[in-house]
This record gives sequence, structure tokens and C-alpha cells, in this order.
Amino acid sequence: MESTKLKRPKHKGSPKLFKNPFLEKLTHTHISAPLLIFGIISAALIYYGIIEKGFETPMMILLFAAGLFFFTFVEYIMHRYLYHIPATSPTKKKVSYTMHGVHHDYPKDKSRLAMPPVLSLIIASILFIIYRAVLGDYVFGFLAGFLIGYAGYLGIHYSVHAFKVPKNFLKILWHHHSIHHYREPDKAFGVSSPLWDHIFGTMPRKSPKAERAAAGTSIDPS
Repeated sequence: MESTKLKRPKHKGSPKLFKNPFLEKLTHTHISAPLLIFGIISAALIYYGIIEKGFETPMMILLFAAGLFFFTFVEYIMHRYLYHIPATSPTKKKVSYTMHGVHHDYPKDKSRLAMPPVLSLIIASILFIIYRAVLGDYVFGFLAGFLIGYAGYLGIHYSVHAFKVPKNFLKILWHHHSIHHYREPDKAFGVSSPLWDHIFGTMPRKSPKAERAAAGTSIDPS
């Protein structure tokens, strides 16, 4: 089945999403805030797991790696099925645009490349409760890896929009996300890794012309 090509205008600047100034301010986040917050939380979880719960380092490393890997799956599922939810009603259209559509229309808006810290902390707290119920004390290593995975995703997503394409193996991430934004928005959902796109058959079609276009100075055309 051929991929649907959606043409969206790419705008500069930062659109207003809410009339309420407080809510509007919450939609803007400097990338350093979530990276710092989740780095500290993850370090605290690991410390508590080792010092207070008595986990040995090899076990914490294994749990951390499992949480990190699981995040890449959650990232893919969220991006594919939640952020790109079909706009079959006015409400779904509004929710989809506020969560993610605005990013596709304004990809250069760097202040909206991360979820607001307040909302992120609420979600992290909910995840802790859920994972604790399922995993018990293993949550301390697992959630630490999961949150670092999220922080890594934020850092990568910010970098591919803010910086030039690197001349090393990481350029594949720039190219992959460029195709999602500018050629096939219903493909290439993985940001931190294309692994799940390979597994679930959402890798973009090969196009030498598109690959050359993606290899410019950044993924965002001026």
C-alpha cells in the first residue's frame, strides 16, 4: 500500500495555542529543563535502588538497560498511534494538533520540542506507580533507564531540528526524521532509533533524491 503524502506548510515563529496566558506559557519549554530534571530523578532512583534496596550494580545495569530499551518501543507506539491519531472529529483534530501537529507545521519552534516539565513529572509519577505495582522494587532501575531513554529522545529530537547534520554515523537519525517531516509523515516514526520502524514495516521507501535533500545543513528547510 503506497504511503499517503501529506503536504503541510512549514512556518517560522511560534503559534499561539491557548488564549489563557498561563496555559500558553506552559507549552514552551527550554530543552535543558527536562534533561536536568529527568537526569536527577534517574540518578536518585539508581541511588535508592542500590543504597536503600540493596541491589547489586550488575542487576541495576540490567534493569536500566531493560527500561531504556522499553522506552524506544513506547516512543514508537506513542508517536505512531497517539501523536498521529486520525483527526476523525473536531476534538481529535484539536488534540492531535496541540500535541504534535503544531510541531509539524512549525518545526523550527525550539521551545516546543519537549513536553512541559510539570506534565512530564505528572506522567513520570504515574509511571512509577504503575511500574511499582508490576515490578516491585525492580522499578528503581527500570524506571531510571526509561526516563533516561526519554531524556535521550528529547536531546536527539532537539538536536536534529537545531543543529547541522553530523558527518558521522548519527546522520541516519537526521535523515530518518527528515523523511518523516518532509516526505512521508506516515512513516519513520522512530526518533531515537529506526529499530521499530524496521520491525513494524514503517521504514520509508528508498528515494535517492530525498536522501540527498535530507543531507543538507539541517532537517528544516529555511
